[in-house]
Amino acid sequence: MTESRPRFDLVTVGAYTKDTIVSKTGTRYVDGGGYSYAAHAAKLAGLDVAAVTRLAADDRRSTQLLADAGVTVVVHECRASTLMRLEYPTDNVDERVLTVAAVAEPFAPGHLSGIDARAFLISASIRGEVPIEVVRTLKATGALIGADVQGFVRVVGAGGQLEYVPWPEQGDVLALVDVLKTDAVEAEFLTGESDIHRAAAALGALGPSEVVLTHKDGVLVWARGVVYEAGFFPEPLRGRSGRGDTCIGSYLARRLDAEPGESTVWAAAVTSLKMEAEGPVRRPVADVHAKIARSYRRA
Repeated sequence: MTESRPRFDLVTVGAYTKDTIVSKTGTRYVDGGGYSYAAHAAKLAGLDVAAVTRLAADDRRSTQLLADAGVTVVVHECRASTLMRLEYPTDNVDERVLTVAAVAEPFAPGHLSGIDARAFLISASIRGEVPIEVVRTLKATGALIGADVQGFVRVVGAGGQLEYVPWPEQGDVLALVDVLKTDAVEAEFLTGESDIHRAAAALGALGPSEVVLTHKDGVLVWARGVVYEAGFFPEPLRGRSGRGDTCIGSYLARRLDAEPGESTVWAAAVTSLKMEAEGPVRRPVADVHAKIARSYRRA
């Protein structure tokens, strides 16, 4: 008797965010949320992908792009969607100020019941959005667990500004996570290491078998002590928001069937294409292969 295959390859979990993006080029209004950016990116790997989210009833229309891309969307309505303002005061895409005007209600274990997957990716924006009870429930299914650290270290402070605050449940959560996503700023906050190589290794020593660390120039992957790196090469840069979500979504999706090195290059290429436009990546897979051939093929 053969084992039944999970219904989905990858399921992203996180609240929808209604984003106001302010930069030197002007102000834009974008349907955001790491769960959406990651699901779009994962779909490019040719997988069966689902996205589970929380949002207000008036924002249901925001999921249509995911449905059009072939992603199964599961919505759990709540009283308010998360409202976020992202300001980029300089040309350094790692420098930004985030403020929050409203926060969606948190997930509960029951919101994921009956969803069978090879991997789950927790793409929360704010601490408390996905409580540790949900992470434990997903881990108990035997699936691979990916998580973005931003959803555990960021809290809403004075004036609604998002702040990094020490993470009381850090050890407990990291013991449940197989692939951890962070950026350079978050990694330094958690480890005290400004060097991204040392920071990734320090995070890996806390439990995850792989760490995906994005920075302004590209992505570094620490996989059981081996380091892989690839740059971002957008032509041109027009859409920084969602960079990290896209990177971990594409990495984890590709990693289900490929080695870390190949997955790192795939994620960098998909992320580069995403950075060429606002919103989630919406490019054919042929563009990913062309980008790899053009920007990542070794001489």
